[in-house]
Amino acid sequence: MKGLIITNNPIVSEKFGNEYRVEYVDQSFEDLLARVRDFVHKGYVILTHPLSGSIKPKETPYKSVLLSEVPLLTGVEGESLKLIENSIIKAKAFEDKTNNLSESVLNDFRLIDLSLLESAL
Repeated sequence: MKGLIITNNPIVSEKFGNEYRVEYVDQSFEDLLARVRDFVHKGYVILTHPLSGSIKPKETPYKSVLLSEVPLLTGVEGESLKLIENSIIKAKAFEDKTNNLSESVLNDFRLIDLSLLESAL
Protein backbone atom coordinates (compact mmCIF):
# COMPACT_ATOMS: atom_id res chain seq x y z
CA MET A 1 0.00 0.00 0.00
CA LYS A 2 1.11 3.54 -0.73
CA GLY A 3 -1.27 5.55 1.40
CA LEU A 4 -4.80 5.95 2.65
CA ILE A 5 -7.41 7.64 0.47
CA ILE A 6 -10.52 9.00 2.16
CA THR A 7 -13.16 9.59 -0.52
CA ASN A 8 -16.85 9.97 -1.13
CA ASN A 9 -16.27 9.40 -4.85
CA PRO A 10 -17.23 5.86 -5.92
CA ILE A 11 -15.01 5.86 -9.03
CA VAL A 12 -11.94 6.72 -6.94
CA SER A 13 -12.76 3.82 -4.66
CA GLU A 14 -13.15 1.46 -7.63
CA LYS A 15 -9.99 2.62 -9.42
CA PHE A 16 -7.56 2.71 -6.49
CA GLY A 17 -9.03 0.10 -4.15
CA ASN A 18 -6.40 -2.52 -5.05
CA GLU A 19 -3.40 -0.19 -5.00
CA TYR A 20 -4.17 2.01 -1.98
CA ARG A 21 -6.06 1.59 1.23
CA VAL A 22 -9.34 3.35 0.43
CA GLU A 23 -12.00 4.36 2.90
CA TYR A 24 -15.16 5.14 0.99
CA VAL A 25 -17.61 7.27 2.95
CA ASP A 26 -21.06 7.87 1.50
CA GLN A 27 -21.30 11.32 3.07
CA SER A 28 -21.29 15.01 2.22
CA PHE A 29 -18.21 17.09 1.45
CA GLU A 30 -18.21 18.54 4.98
CA ASP A 31 -18.69 15.13 6.58
CA LEU A 32 -15.78 13.80 4.55
CA LEU A 33 -13.55 16.59 5.88
CA ALA A 34 -14.62 15.69 9.42
CA ARG A 35 -13.67 12.06 8.70
CA VAL A 36 -10.23 13.19 7.48
CA ARG A 37 -9.88 15.15 10.74
CA ASP A 38 -10.65 11.96 12.68
CA PHE A 39 -7.71 10.26 10.96
CA VAL A 40 -5.44 13.26 11.60
CA HIS A 41 -6.30 12.98 15.30
CA LYS A 42 -5.12 9.36 15.11
CA GLY A 43 -1.72 10.52 13.79
CA TYR A 44 -2.18 10.29 10.01
CA VAL A 45 -0.54 13.00 7.88
CA ILE A 46 -2.42 14.78 5.07
CA LEU A 47 -0.56 14.40 1.76
CA THR A 48 -3.00 16.17 -0.59
CA HIS A 49 -4.76 19.43 0.21
CA PRO A 50 -8.38 18.91 1.28
CA LEU A 51 -9.49 21.90 -0.82
CA SER A 52 -7.37 21.26 -3.91
CA GLY A 53 -8.63 22.32 -7.32
CA SER A 54 -10.35 25.42 -8.57
CA ILE A 55 -13.87 24.32 -7.61
CA LYS A 56 -15.06 25.95 -4.42
CA PRO A 57 -16.10 23.78 -1.49
CA LYS A 58 -19.72 22.66 -1.71
CA GLU A 59 -19.90 23.35 -5.46
CA THR A 60 -18.89 19.73 -5.95
CA PRO A 61 -20.19 16.91 -3.81
CA TYR A 62 -17.02 14.79 -4.27
CA LYS A 63 -13.64 14.94 -2.60
CA SER A 64 -10.73 12.58 -2.18
CA VAL A 65 -7.86 13.20 0.24
CA LEU A 66 -4.64 11.19 0.41
CA LEU A 67 -3.18 10.52 3.85
CA SER A 68 -0.05 8.75 5.00
CA GLU A 69 -0.20 4.98 4.90
CA VAL A 70 0.21 4.63 8.66
CA PRO A 71 -0.18 7.02 11.58
CA LEU A 72 2.80 8.65 13.22
CA LEU A 73 3.97 7.00 16.40
CA THR A 74 4.56 10.43 17.90
CA GLY A 75 0.91 11.52 17.78
CA VAL A 76 -0.86 14.30 15.91
CA GLU A 77 1.08 16.16 13.22
CA GLY A 78 0.43 19.86 13.80
CA GLU A 79 0.46 21.02 10.18
CA SER A 80 -2.08 18.41 9.12
CA LEU A 81 -4.35 19.32 12.02
CA LYS A 82 -4.14 23.03 11.18
CA LEU A 83 -4.78 22.30 7.50
CA ILE A 84 -7.89 20.19 8.06
CA GLU A 85 -9.33 22.54 10.69
CA ASN A 86 -8.89 25.53 8.35
CA SER A 87 -10.39 23.54 5.47
CA ILE A 88 -13.46 22.70 7.54
CA ILE A 89 -13.90 26.35 8.51
CA LYS A 90 -13.61 27.46 4.88
CA ALA A 91 -16.02 24.80 3.67
CA LYS A 92 -18.63 25.84 6.24
CA ALA A 93 -18.48 29.40 4.88
CA PHE A 94 -19.80 28.30 1.48
CA GLU A 95 -23.39 27.61 0.55
CA ASP A 96 -24.12 24.06 -0.60
CA LYS A 97 -24.83 24.16 -4.34
CA THR A 98 -24.90 20.42 -4.94
CA ASN A 99 -28.63 19.82 -4.54
CA ASN A 100 -30.56 18.66 -7.59
CA LEU A 101 -27.54 18.08 -9.86
CA SER A 102 -28.18 15.84 -12.85
CA GLU A 103 -26.42 12.49 -13.10
CA SER A 104 -24.37 13.87 -15.98
CA VAL A 105 -23.11 16.78 -13.87
CA LEU A 106 -22.43 14.47 -10.92
CA ASN A 107 -20.37 12.24 -13.19
CA ASP A 108 -18.39 15.27 -14.39
CA PHE A 109 -17.61 16.17 -10.76
CA ARG A 110 -16.56 12.56 -10.06
CA LEU A 111 -14.15 12.71 -12.99
CA ILE A 112 -12.72 16.07 -11.89
CA ASP A 113 -12.05 14.71 -8.40
CA LEU A 114 -10.46 11.58 -9.87
CA SER A 115 -8.26 13.70 -12.14
CA LEU A 116 -7.10 15.90 -9.25
CA LEU A 117 -6.16 12.86 -7.20
CA GLU A 118 -4.39 11.18 -10.13
CA SER A 119 -2.31 14.31 -10.77
CA ALA A 120 -1.25 14.35 -7.10
CA LEU A 121 -0.34 10.67 -7.09
